[in-house]
Amino acid sequence: MTQETATHVYSPVAKVADLAPGAAIMVEVGDLYIGVFNVGGTIYAVEAYCTHALALLTEGRVLGENVECPLHGAQFSLKTGKALTEPATEDLRSYPVRIENGAILVGVPG
Repeated sequence: MTQETATHVYSPVAKVADLAPGAAIMVEVGDLYIGVFNVGGTIYAVEAYCTHALALLTEGRVLGENVECPLHGAQFSLKTGKALTEPATEDLRSYPVRIENGAILVGVPG
């Protein structure tokens, strides 16, 4: 068992076919709200709400591998969750993603 499988529980959240490139959705996994983004066929999963003002990031603009908060324009890396611009200073949590049988599975701490 790898460390990743030992520390994360994977849940199906959507079908790849239902999340077109450039699209984003907010999903709930347990008590977590997670933004799932398709950036050119690569799926990323990060905390759904901006750490600065709790705006829903799936409603923001995707700029390459970054997302811009729709409220105050803070940018975050979809790859790492890192806060890239102010006013956000706190990083987003990011979650590992697997694709199995056409389903998007997101790993959350277990």
